[in-house]
Amino acid sequence: MDFVEARDFLLAHRDDYAAAYGGFTWPDQEYFNWALDWFDGVLAIGELAHTPALRITGTGAAELTFAELSARSNRLANGLRGMGMARGDRVLLMLGNVAPLWETMLAAMKLGAVVVPATTLLTADDLAERVTRARVRFVICAADDAHKLGGVNVPRITVGGTVPGCTDYATLMSADATFVPDKVTHVTDPLLLYFTSGTTAKPKLVLHSHASYPIGHLSTMYWLGVRPRDMHLNVSSPGWAKHAWSCLFAPWNAGAGVFIHNQPRFDTRDMLDAIVAGGVTTLCAPPTVWRMLIQQDLRAWKTSLREVCGAGEPLNPEVIEQVRAAWGMTIRDGYGQTETTAQIGNPPGQMVKAGSMGRPLPGYRIRLLDSDDADADEGAVCIAMHPRPLPVMLGYQTDEGAIEPIGGEVYFTGDVASRDEDGYLTYVGRADDIFKASDYRISPFELESVLIEHPAVAEAAVVPAPDAVRAAIPKAYVTLIDGIEPSAEIAASIFAHLRARLAPYKRVRRLEFAELPKTISGKIRRVELRRAEEARTERSADEYREEDFS
Repeated sequence: MDFVEARDFLLAHRDDYAAAYGGFTWPDQEYFNWALDWFDGVLAIGELAHTPALRITGTGAAELTFAELSARSNRLANGLRGMGMARGDRVLLMLGNVAPLWETMLAAMKLGAVVVPATTLLTADDLAERVTRARVRFVICAADDAHKLGGVNVPRITVGGTVPGCTDYATLMSADATFVPDKVTHVTDPLLLYFTSGTTAKPKLVLHSHASYPIGHLSTMYWLGVRPRDMHLNVSSPGWAKHAWSCLFAPWNAGAGVFIHNQPRFDTRDMLDAIVAGGVTTLCAPPTVWRMLIQQDLRAWKTSLREVCGAGEPLNPEVIEQVRAAWGMTIRDGYGQTETTAQIGNPPGQMVKAGSMGRPLPGYRIRLLDSDDADADEGAVCIAMHPRPLPVMLGYQTDEGAIEPIGGEVYFTGDVASRDEDGYLTYVGRADDIFKASDYRISPFELESVLIEHPAVAEAAVVPAPDAVRAAIPKAYVTLIDGIEPSAEIAASIFAHLRARLAPYKRVRRLEFAELPKTISGKIRRVELRRAEEARTERSADEYREEDFS
């Protein structure tokens, strides 16, 4: 199969998982430049050319067709080439959800430059470190963020205003609208360099190619269920891999438009109004957003939605049922990593099992391996590497610039899952987070899922706390929802909630109210909490214990 054939095959079998999984193979091409060969060569000149490719409402509102984005990214590519940007140069891209973000992604692909996505939340020190570690040659950022670049000695391009010492993005758009590449692009040429979120250690650098993400996100397209002319909304921040997954490659692989609604602060009613007004047909959001959305009477919004998805962590059944009751649609979970595309998911038209993240997606063979590397019904989630799936990263880049390639029979994701008799996989937790208490294996994720069902709990993280009898017991760090203050009464209520829902060996025995330590991407750093428990020599003044209420 080539790219177009593979894409068309998945679209034709979008409701037939068995046929899609059994008949799909990854494209076998030596040369491919997604921006030139697909976006410009098909989308921008075919029947979809004058349909919306990007619709932004709220702050920075804009609407551009495929043809318009093709021409604008050509101008930008020529302007950047005039500045000296060349194939292989690393470009740190730090923009919010504004049209230049998408224009830059396309322009960089056309030039053969390597994009280093970055969140606007980075500090000056963060940026200096990333520029050094990623060997960045150019930076593109908002004019308002230029002050963070004082210690960065590379050419800087600013969007939204002129800054001394920087090149104004607007001046680059006066270049010619016809772009001629310097040479063909090999599928293994580097395209994206992502910093991981760093939940357990220093962020790693993940290198992707012109095949692994652009072509690899055919699996994500299939999971999301996007079709040509759809309008797809993915609630995700730029700078992280999920933004490229569902705000760029997956929808544009399908020929769907990307919808963005910018808000100064997330407001559920305003977002729901925008979904209706913007004609959004497919929606993907993390569990945190879904939990906020169901606080509203969803029946009051008559949407155009056909598909709804969740990613980041499995959703608890209560949220799924409330959305189903209001809109008649089932939220479909999916699973993947920065290092890959969507590996596992519940595609459209298939039975969804509560709590399950689904089955392996087309193009992936998933194995669960136990501690002896034997196949098991519960074990480490691994991708079979023979034949090697196209979407798996090229490798991790070291700080010295070398690439550590992925080898061996399998690629270990670092996660643990279980598999039922129908082949459905259920997430158990990060391998590093699972621990034993009284010789029972404890999944922090399972306990956290029960904790957040308590109406007062906004977030929770479970870690092992040393115990003289059991070696370790589950302890929960809990953040309460706005308006509720920590108290013995709330702690007693949470313990009662857990007793009613968990077997005795799984129950949380200690609880502490606290703000949870997080990475810059918002992921909880349980490693910090574990270290705090290991170092603790006496009971915390803010800690409550189950026996306090017996």
